[in-house]
Amino acid sequence: MSAKFCSICVFIAITLISTLVRASEPDRYGLFNGLDHRSRYGTAWFPEPLRAPEMDVDDEIRLDWFHAETSGRQSDELKLELEKSFGLLTLELETEWEREAESGFDPDTGTTFHEHEEGFGPIELSARHPIYQWVSSDERFDFSLVPALEVAIPTNTEVSKDGELVPQLFGLLRIGEHFSIQSSIGYSFVIGPEDSGNQALEYTAVFGWNVTHDDAPLPKFIDRVIPIVEVIGERGMNHGDYTNVLTGTAGVRVNFAAIGSVQPRIGLGYAFPIDEGGRDELDWGIITSIVFEF
Repeated sequence: MSAKFCSICVFIAITLISTLVRASEPDRYGLFNGLDHRSRYGTAWFPEPLRAPEMDVDDEIRLDWFHAETSGRQSDELKLELEKSFGLLTLELETEWEREAESGFDPDTGTTFHEHEEGFGPIELSARHPIYQWVSSDERFDFSLVPALEVAIPTNTEVSKDGELVPQLFGLLRIGEHFSIQSSIGYSFVIGPEDSGNQALEYTAVFGWNVTHDDAPLPKFIDRVIPIVEVIGERGMNHGDYTNVLTGTAGVRVNFAAIGSVQPRIGLGYAFPIDEGGRDELDWGIITSIVFEF
């Protein structure tokens, strides 16, 4: 018991000392001095992902179209996203139109079949805010930890019968002036008449490299070019479904020079399967993204 008590005392002492040290640093602010004024989070330095969740601060209107195909099946998603920030708090509203078409041969009847379903997907509401930031003394390394919560409200269409609750945690790391790693992990709870109770682990990693005018002779109307590689995964966690679906995306985001207070950004990427679950999901896909940051 005494050893356990001593361990608790040591932990409390270290926590208090750490808090006092952080409190004495002029760059730190926020709850328990967890944030750092030197961080690039919230300055639009981190590139906007193509298919992974957005993790930085945004004031924007975004329109995406994603087309994917696999044997006998085609799917399309047209997504509209609105984001508004209040300081480092970002609120997001998202809706999409989904269409999936499938064709094949039924050996029982000896006939071919063609099926499709379409409609508005769920309306998604989400919020995120950083709680901790660490910036090295030479400002070469910059890390932000950002919790988020997403709620999906079903629209009762062919493709949207269930709701969803997804608590998430984002981590954004800057290394130097070019390389960034954005990662996320979330746990999905499905609520509704069709798949109620289903749970899944969702995870992503986004790797970007910022190319500016200091690095290459870019046209004046282009602010930055960011090659991006993403890994997107989902693993079932209950009801006997532990399938892992892992896909990747390789593409580029081009940030144009601002027009007044609006900065256009265009993204283009190619999606591909990584594991067996990913191959069941798609053979290939194309994502196009248009963003107006204001």
